[in-house]
Order: sequence, then structure tokens, then C-alpha cells
Amino acid sequence: MKKSIVGGAAAIILGLLIALGPLFIFKACSADCCSDYPECLWSVQMEIGLGIVIAALGICLILYPDKKTQLGLVIGILVTGLFALLIPNVIIGGCEDRTMACHVLTFPILTVLSSLVMAGSAVYLFTLRE
Repeated sequence: MKKSIVGGAAAIILGLLIALGPLFIFKACSADCCSDYPECLWSVQMEIGLGIVIAALGICLILYPDKKTQLGLVIGILVTGLFALLIPNVIIGGCEDRTMACHVLTFPILTVLSSLVMAGSAVYLFTLRE
């Protein structure tokens, strides 16, 4: 039970950082500078959705202590974390100008947060095997 609370809380915190960080903490480019290439804005919108999904799965991880249910939830968190990593780096991307805020600040932080989500999920999966 304690393991699910710690894992769920970590997923909630990281999911909220992924969802709200690009809007309030490590802001991406504004709509003014991205009118010709709005990819970074699309990436941020996707990250908001993926972060909310990670946080919601983290809440479910706390609420449902059954081992098989937690296995499915952790796999869902892992896959969602993978998509959160791929959206800004591979799938959608950002502005053409590599000196813009999306490339310099937002995407590197999202990469670290997504990697932490995946690493934490992998560790949690390993502990569920026992």
C-alpha cells in the first residue's frame, strides 16, 4: 500500500508538472512568435493532455491497490511518458529557430520530466514482479 501511495504521488506530481509547467513555470513560445510555425504550441497542447493522463493514472494507482490493476496502470503511465517524450522531440517538434524558448527551455525540461516518468514506471514495474 505504501509503495502505491509513493508511486502514485510521484506520477501525480510529474504529470502536473508536464501539464502545467509549459503554461506557468517554463513557458514555451507565445502565439505571437509562432504564427508561421505553430508546432511548439501544438506540442505544448499535447503535453498538457498527456500530463493530465499521467496525473489521473497516478490517482488511480493510489485508489486501486490490486497488483494486477496496478500493473496495467503503471504500463499506461510508462507508455504515456514515452509519448510525452516523443511529442516535442520527434513527433511534432517546435519552432524552426533553435534559439526560441521552446527549444532552449521548455522541451529540455519536458524531456527530463518524461524520462523521470518512464524511469519511475520501470522501477515500479520491477517491484511489482516480486
